[in-house]
Amino acid sequence: MQKQPWVDRLTRRRRSVLVVTALIIAAIVAIVVWWVNASGYETTDDAFIDARTVSISAQVGAAIVDVPVTDNQLVEPGTVLVRLDDRDYTAQVDQGKASIVNIDAQIVAQQARIEQAEKQSAEAEANLTFAQQQEARYTDLVSKGAVTVEQAQQYASGLRQAQANYSAARANAIATQKQLPVLRAQREQAAAQLELAEANLSRTLVTAPEAGRVARLTAAKGNYAAVGQALMMFVPRQVWVTANFKETQLSTVRPGASVDITIDAFPGRKFKGHVDSIQAGSGTAFSLLPSENATGNYVKIVQRVPVKIVFDEPPDVMLGPGMSAVPIVRIR
Repeated sequence: MQKQPWVDRLTRRRRSVLVVTALIIAAIVAIVVWWVNASGYETTDDAFIDARTVSISAQVGAAIVDVPVTDNQLVEPGTVLVRLDDRDYTAQVDQGKASIVNIDAQIVAQQARIEQAEKQSAEAEANLTFAQQQEARYTDLVSKGAVTVEQAQQYASGLRQAQANYSAARANAIATQKQLPVLRAQREQAAAQLELAEANLSRTLVTAPEAGRVARLTAAKGNYAAVGQALMMFVPRQVWVTANFKETQLSTVRPGASVDITIDAFPGRKFKGHVDSIQAGSGTAFSLLPSENATGNYVKIVQRVPVKIVFDEPPDVMLGPGMSAVPIVRIR
């Protein structure tokens, strides 16, 4: 028995309804899954690798005699980056050491003079005591008529001479003693000059402050390096991600939140990290020309706030400042 056309149409319509219903249910499920996942994350493509790059410069002026590193070289802390001509600074150090030796010798000689002056003072004091005793004895004898007045006057004159000698000896001893602190002050000054000379000598070796890579190397053997002249840029190994999130995204972003980081230079790789801190202010607030909103043509714009994201483990690939990254912050 042949089916009626209306039965076929009903069957096809029923199938269409079932297909559409299934598609709607699948779409709803997909939307729900997407919403559940999307609501648990915050992400931005306005993010990049960041680091505190260092400008390596000369701290003393001298000719460059060697540059033992090359562009983009990975170096360890303390690695010599540039050698400067140290002959002038070595001579200054030698001169400073010789000056200290000379002053030390003067101090020893002055201490000997002080001892001699003290002995002379003690001798003059003994002579003064004896002269006082003699003068007193002859004064008593002349009052008894046992000696002449002339003899008594001689001993009185000797007493005055002994007093003058003692005063001169004490003055010499004091002056000699006071010269010692002057020499010691000169030694301290010479020691400070020697310390400065040694510091300048050490600065003729420009070394890496920490582990990192050489960048923008401009130092060349034979050139003269002036004080403060940049010789190269230095990129430390320690890097992080600076992500500029919209301010409307920060209500659920907290320090310590887990982050999945993808880097454009290494597609397919995912790096683990966490939120370290959130800047206290938008990026424009700290720019060279911050925006001024107290104007008549003000237009509200959603601001971006930098968020610092650090890696849980040091990346095993070379990352440099400015490389693009995409962080996904888990907020649930």
